[in-house]
Amino acid sequence: MNDTWQELYKTIQSRKENRQEGSYTCYLFEKGIDKILKKCGEECSEVIIASKNGNNAETVLEISDLLYHLTVLMVNEGIRLEDIQAELDKRSEKTGNLKTFHQVDKNS
Repeated sequence: MNDTWQELYKTIQSRKENRQEGSYTCYLFEKGIDKILKKCGEECSEVIIASKNGNNAETVLEISDLLYHLTVLMVNEGIRLEDIQAELDKRSEKTGNLKTFHQVDKNS
C-alpha cells in the first residue's frame, strides 16, 4: 500500500477520534454519512467531466478529491486499507473473468 494513502487514512482517522475546529474532515464526520456520500457522488461526477473534457491535470485533481472523500467514507464505516488491499489482491489473481451483461429491451 502506498505510504501517502496510509498517512491520509491515519490523519482522517485521527480527525474522527480527535475533532478539531475548522477541520473540513471533522465537518464531514459531524454532518454524517449522508454528507459524506453526497461528496463522494459529487467528486465522482467531477472526475467524469474532467476526463471527458480531456484535461488530465484536472482529472488528477478530481481523482485525488474522490480518493480523499472515499477514504473519509472508509474511516466512517470502519473499513481498513488492509480490507481494500485484500480485495484487490484477490481480484488480481483472477483471469478470464469478463462479465456477461444481460440485454435490456429499451422498447418495453
